[in-house]
Amino acid sequence: MQISKKAVLDELKGYLFMLLGCIAYGSSTSLFLADNEIIAGGVTGLAVLINYLNPNILIGMISIAINVPILIFGVKFQGWKFVIRCLITVATLGVVTDLLGILFPDPLTTDGVLASLYGGICQGIGIGLFVRYEFSSGGTELLGRLIARFIKALNIPVCVGILDGIIVVVGSIVTQNPSNMLHALIVVFLSTKVSEMILVGFEKSKLCIIITDKGEELSEALLKNSPRGVTMLDGQGMYTHKDHNVLLTCVKNQQLTQLKQIVKSVDEHAFIIINESAEVRGQGFQSLNQDEK
Repeated sequence: MQISKKAVLDELKGYLFMLLGCIAYGSSTSLFLADNEIIAGGVTGLAVLINYLNPNILIGMISIAINVPILIFGVKFQGWKFVIRCLITVATLGVVTDLLGILFPDPLTTDGVLASLYGGICQGIGIGLFVRYEFSSGGTELLGRLIARFIKALNIPVCVGILDGIIVVVGSIVTQNPSNMLHALIVVFLSTKVSEMILVGFEKSKLCIIITDKGEELSEALLKNSPRGVTMLDGQGMYTHKDHNVLLTCVKNQQLTQLKQIVKSVDEHAFIIINESAEVRGQGFQSLNQDEK
């Protein structure tokens, strides 16, 4: 089977961003978290804890050693292709983490809160790039997938949360540092938010559902004063059994105030529901044909 040039370039691009993700994630561990004794969960957090107990064992090598049996166990359920990509990412991340630790033997800050902030941001960048380009660093996420297959009452996020929570609590006890829990929460929160921004972008949009008795007038006003499209549906209030118009439209955050003003000027009795939209594609937003990578 002939492989296209575009497919090769896309694969190389993916590995390039995987490397950048490893550098970001490794920086979080080596430059901020490890030397400040912040155990933030995951296999990396467990590796930091073991390194705390025995500084002669490198964090990256510990991470690889812990991940390898998890990956081997996961072959049956995840397939060879996924596991091999995981193994490449795990090995690269381990080597990068240890190299950064050697090049920068001292932490960039000794303030626990600052270390948590910077560490969470760097970790979020790494995770975001891994997920966006379909890589995985294994760890508790993969182990959580495997556990969820055997314990049907638990889903993957719950399994991962339990595993990470155990590591954070044990880390706080072993290091005799209760504030580690606060620092871990900061890392997890920022990591989640930053990785989300990497995945869905900075340009958030709002899905607006407008229930009105003046659908035609309001639609005309919105189309005249906004570049966004409007879809009108027929609806019925089940309490009054009265027919209403339901308008659907998506606007960017900065256009929300203008939309509210337009609705109020046409129908001050309208009912508006505003939802956060993780991703919007189509005319006026990101193209449907644009490569997600």
